[in-house]
Amino acid sequence: QVQLVESGGGLVQPGGSLRLSCAASRSFFRIYAMNWYRQAPGKERELVAAITDSGITNYADSVKGRFTISRDNIKNTVYLQMNSLKPEDTAVYYCNAVPPGSLGGSWGQGTQVTVSS
Repeated sequence: QVQLVESGGGLVQPGGSLRLSCAASRSFFRIYAMNWYRQAPGKERELVAAITDSGITNYADSVKGRFTISRDNIKNTVYLQMNSLKPEDTAVYYCNAVPPGSLGGSWGQGTQVTVSS
């Protein structure tokens, strides 16, 4: 299991930006697929963005063009840059690390993002 610690959440006005960070404990971080999920009150957890070990990215339609996922394999950290935030982006955001050939993986504790005026 890899330990994950998210940071960077907070309160932001509509149209604003935030950058989430997820620091991983293991030195083999570079071989993990990394994902960001979010869960809004009363809704199911949904995949927001994903990045493979080779840097291929994928996004939910609702965030394409606004969010960018990236990774730094030296710092064992994955980022989620969120621009043009909307109230519907309000949720707890979770980092997920999936080792090769595995399902599920490890989860962080989550960080709250609130978009409100």
